[in-house]
Amino acid sequence: MRKITEESIKAFMNAEVFNKSNTKVRVLPNVTVLSLFGNDIAWKYNDPDQTISISNAGWKSDTTKERLNGIPGVSIQQKKDEWYLNGKKWDGKIIDL
Repeated sequence: MRKITEESIKAFMNAEVFNKSNTKVRVLPNVTVLSLFGNDIAWKYNDPDQTISISNAGWKSDTTKERLNGIPGVSIQQKKDEWYLNGKKWDGKIIDL
């Protein structure tokens, strides 16, 4: 895992502002947002369950996959241009973990 992924995911999970290269974490009143190249790809809500939602924002890039794979509980694999989230085919649309 690349250092920027480690740093950004740590900030995301701890609700800390982060901005480096192509990756940004914004902390809003009710949600922490992870963005890549200006596209929101993960949200951690400040609800009692700390719900996390993810999306590939329409990009099946290696960088998007790597950032998302840094989030605890996320395992994205790719086979023949299809993405699989935790072993199940995934279209990349927003999903709660």
